[in-house]
Amino acid sequence: MKKDKSLANNEKMSAASRHQAVIGLSLIAAILGTWLAVHVYAMFFYRIDTSNWFLIPIIFAVQCWLSVGMFIAAHDGMHGSLAPGKKRLNEGIGAFLLAFYAGFGWRKMRDAHWDHHKYSGTAKDPDFDAYNPDHFGRWYMTFLKRYFGLSSALYVFTIVTIYWLVFDIPIANIVLLYGLPAIASSFQLFYFGTYRPHRHLKKPHITVFTDEHNARSNEFGPLASLLSCFHFGYHHEHHLSPKTPWWALPKLRRSGIVALHRHMSSEKNSL
Repeated sequence: MKKDKSLANNEKMSAASRHQAVIGLSLIAAILGTWLAVHVYAMFFYRIDTSNWFLIPIIFAVQCWLSVGMFIAAHDGMHGSLAPGKKRLNEGIGAFLLAFYAGFGWRKMRDAHWDHHKYSGTAKDPDFDAYNPDHFGRWYMTFLKRYFGLSSALYVFTIVTIYWLVFDIPIANIVLLYGLPAIASSFQLFYFGTYRPHRHLKKPHITVFTDEHNARSNEFGPLASLLSCFHFGYHHEHHLSPKTPWWALPKLRRSGIVALHRHMSSEKNSL
């Protein structure tokens, strides 16, 4: 009887994992495919003039947002939640997306992110600036120094050079519709996914975090959360359940996991 129940539970878990993988892989295929389609149009077919300049902010915003999505999907690969139980697939897709995004190395980024979860909000946290815990600009510069190294610079330089000198793409297209959206996406990722969740606020009653994760979540609704950072602003939920993929974070938030964890922690401390 117990064996039958165990087999049934394993089958349910397997089905849930397959379902999660189908959704996760389908979403990243849509994100990457759309990014490529817009990028090809912006680089090889669109030429800026007075009749179509209004497309610049639209393309810029779409490419910035989709770039954020690619990074968040790679982040799910770090946690094995992109395709549960498929380690090589998670790592392969994650490594490709990080390299494609800005020439990032997979192991360096993955290990740093694991340390972020292990030492969240402390001096050992590679994503945290212990010297500037409430200053956006200084913290962001620290963030850039730690992650945007020589390989990233060479990657971007190579792409820009090929586009400009080989394909004769106007420099305005390269800067406005490739370079600046990529830079803006790093701002977006840092602000909504790192700075806001982990910053120290000056108001004493808000500065204190509720637990050892040293993280908080925003109060955005599902649509604003999706548009801001692919639900990564539900950051406390993510730290409590790192295996939950980005697209399932709103459901996890509705489940009240943060309140439950806070209640359990208070009961434990009262003993």
